[in-house]
This record gives sequence, structure tokens and C-alpha cells, in this order.
Amino acid sequence: MGLRCTSYLHPRGCRPRLHDVECLCFDERWKESHFLGFIQTLFLFYSYLTVLAQRSSHTQAEDRLFKHLFGGYNRWARPVPNTSDVVIVRFGLSIAQLIDVDEKNQMMTTNVWLKQEWNDYKLRWDPAEFGNITSLRVPSEMIWIPDIVLYNNADGEFAVTHMTKAHVFFTGTVHWVPPAIYKSSCSIDVTFFPFDQQNCKMKFGSWTYDKAKIDLEQMEQMVDLKDYWESGEWAIINATGTYNSKKYDCCAEIYPDVTYYFVIRRLPLFYTINLIIPCLLISCLTVLVFYLPSECGEKITLCISVLLSLTVFLLLITEIIPSTSLVIPLIGEYLLFTMIFVTLSIVITVFVLNVHHRTPSTHNMPKWVRVALLGRVPRWLMMNRPLPPMELHGSAGLKLSPTYHWLETATDAEEREETEEEEEDENICMCAGLTDSSMGILYGHSSLHLRTLGPEAKSPSQESEIMLSPQIQKALEGVHYIADHLRSEDADTSVKEDWKYVAMVVDRIFLWLFIIVCFLGTIGLFLPPFLAGMI
Repeated sequence: MGLRCTSYLHPRGCRPRLHDVECLCFDERWKESHFLGFIQTLFLFYSYLTVLAQRSSHTQAEDRLFKHLFGGYNRWARPVPNTSDVVIVRFGLSIAQLIDVDEKNQMMTTNVWLKQEWNDYKLRWDPAEFGNITSLRVPSEMIWIPDIVLYNNADGEFAVTHMTKAHVFFTGTVHWVPPAIYKSSCSIDVTFFPFDQQNCKMKFGSWTYDKAKIDLEQMEQMVDLKDYWESGEWAIINATGTYNSKKYDCCAEIYPDVTYYFVIRRLPLFYTINLIIPCLLISCLTVLVFYLPSECGEKITLCISVLLSLTVFLLLITEIIPSTSLVIPLIGEYLLFTMIFVTLSIVITVFVLNVHHRTPSTHNMPKWVRVALLGRVPRWLMMNRPLPPMELHGSAGLKLSPTYHWLETATDAEEREETEEEEEDENICMCAGLTDSSMGILYGHSSLHLRTLGPEAKSPSQESEIMLSPQIQKALEGVHYIADHLRSEDADTSVKEDWKYVAMVVDRIFLWLFIIVCFLGTIGLFLPPFLAGMI
């Protein structure tokens, strides 16, 4: 009952109610709870004072240790008890990022961590005397550090610029891992660009101390790639280090170095999509120029457009590949090959158009052209030329040309049939009174075979019977003129068609020739990097 009105916040253990009702009070419970809270507060306060005391003691011990170590420390002297002793520096390299490979300036930019470790006898202490402190982080400017630099530096600082703190152990071992961004010179071989593989090196060594003063040891044979951030353009295939000793012309001493070789391969997807595939498509367009009919009048336009496209690609690639005259990159060779390809197509197209528009009044077709390009070569290329309409139904000697079909009358047809049946050697013309030029108006070409009478067979009566009026003779002369004109036009048209067919045959020859050259040229250019394992 009384628990409902119990309040541990009230001094008596009870809280006042609205009605004056007697409640139960538990003074002993209230006193016990406050006593426990007081004990907890004292414990926390004591713990805090203990931590402060320990920190103060550790800080004092660290201060004493710093004074002990660096009271008379000389950072310019080598950390050896005897001048004849050699400082052994263990060296390792960890690469964080391959930032850039500059083909033009022949440089490789990397973000690396230089892992260096040596022993400094002047930085030893007994942990028991200094609060069990086993290691210290000290500024690298306060201690002796080896002057290891990048020998093949191309730009920027040769040595480390960001002087991080060094980790010093009580045994005297100093561990220093400063980060650095280096631009190292690298001989870029762009023979198989963009399917190229480069071998770049980074040579580290002491600049002033020879092997008798400082010697290097490798921490690891390989470059540490655990923290490497993958590049979007280059892939590291291999990265190994070697120890070397070399005597330079400037000095008599021998200087050690550790050289790391990076074998990197370019990822060619970007160049394949943006350069190689467009060039292949342009080459295909060049081949199609020879399949385009000459009558359309766009063959030269297509060739010039392809040539301009290649020029744009050539301007683009000059900003990417290094400016060197030692080798021509693979993509440059392919673009040059395609440009020569297109230039030859323009020259050949001009020649084909010239042949296509030849006429009998300007050119005579040589016999070898008629034999080769109208007879043999079309059969080899499986080209079947349609027969002219006049040759579809029979021999040319027995049928009229369709151009002159309207000249043949019914009488002429009967006479031609009689001539074919009788197979007479002499043709007798009923128009004996005509002149020689009038007698053969339609003879041969129009198949109007006129009979001619001998002089001895003529009689005055017959001549009077077949005498024609001057109007008819004039009309026959007009027909003779028209027939000659149509005969000439038919011959000209036939020769023009022959020249057009010759142009078509030449187009087909170069179509197959360019297809073969384009295929073999593409295979020949990309086969060497494929055999070298770069594709």
C-alpha cells in the first residue's frame, strides 16, 4: 500500500499527496541508495586521477627519453661507431597508383611509398628505464636519414619532399616510409601502339655515399602491389627489383642502387573503339567506291569525303602518339596505309570516269582492249554482258537493226524472202534508171536488196517504163541521208556502250584487288603484335 507513495527523491522517502493520508516511509532504503551513488562517484574520480597520473608518468618518461636520445645527437653524422663501418639500409618500394604515362615527354608518373629501414646505435634505450616505452615517432628532420634519390628523375624533386615521421624502436631500428610522387624518365616504344607494352624503370640509390659508407639491401624482390589502385589505361604485368653496383666516370668509388622494372601493358579498348574500328569502316567505304556506278556522278565525292575523314583521324592521333622519328606506330602505319589506299582509289576513279565517257569521236578502242576487257577478263570475273536487242532473235545479217525497222516495206520483205529461198548470186533491181548512188540506198544495212540490170539488158522501152519522177528521186536521196545518219548513230552508240562496259570491267578488277589488299594489309599490320602476345 505504502509503496505507491514512496519517493526516493524526498528527504523522508515519501512524497506529498493531494489528500492528507498517512504513507509508509523507508528512510533506510533512501540512505542506502545515496551511499551507493557516492561510492560510484568516488571510484570514477579515482580512476580518472589514476589515468591522469599514468599519462603524466608516460609523458614524463617520453620527455626524458627524448632528452636522453637527442641531447647530444648529431643528425649529420652517419650512425656508426666506427667510420669504417657500413650503414646497411634495407629498401623496398610500394606503389599506390600509376598516375600517367606520357608518351610525348617519355615520362612515367607514379605515386609510391619508399620503405627504408636501418639501425642507428645512438637511438637505443632500455624500456624499463623509461616507462616501458618500446618505440617513438620522431620527426625525420631530427635524425639521420639516408640521401636516397631517384636517379632517372625527369621532372620535379629527386628526393622525398614530404618529410613524414620516422618510427624508432628501442633496439635502434629506424623504420621510415615517406610517400612520394615521381616523374621518372622512360623510353616509350610505340611500334605496336595502341597494342604496346612498355618496360619502365625506377633507379634508387644514395647520391653522395658510396658502397663503403652505405649499402642497400632489398626488403622484397617484388614491388608491393597490395595498396595499388588500378589504372584505367595501363595494367602492371610485372614489377621486380634488382640490386646493382656501378662505377661512374665521375668518381672512383662504387655506388650501389636498387632498380625496379615495371612491365606495363596498355589497355587498347579506348583506341580500338575510337580509332581502329572507324579506320576499318573507312577502308570498307573505299572499297565500295568501285562498286558505285559511274553514271551516278558521286564516285569522286565519296573518295574525297573518305580522304577528309582520314585527315581528321591523322590530326587526332598526332596529339596522342609521341613525336619521334625513330619508329612509326602501328596505328600510324594503318592510317598511312588507308590514306594511300584512298588516294589510289581517287586516281583510279578518275581514270575509270575518263574511260566511261569516251566516244568514237575522241578515242579509238585498241584491239587488245577489245580482246582483253571485252572478252577474256569479264569471263574470269564472272561478268555476263547482256546481248543487244538486234542479236536476241537471230543473225545480224538477216535482220534489220531496230533503228531502221520502219524502213522495211511489205515489198522489201517479199523480195528478201525470195532472195533467201533462191540464194541468187545476182540481185536484179526494178529501178534500172537510177544512178549508182541511188541504187544502193537501202542495200545491205536495211536488207532492202535491189535488183540491178546489166547495160546490155536495158531497152528504151523498159527505161521509160521505170522512169521515176524528180520528187521521188529527191525523196530517195533524203531517205539515203537519214539511213546514213541513223547508221552512224547506231555505230556510235555501240562504241559508247563498249567503252562503258570497259569502265565497268576496270571497276570490277580494282574492286576485287582492293578487297584483297585491304584484307591482307589489315592482317599484316596487326599480326606482329598478335604473335608477340600484345593483343
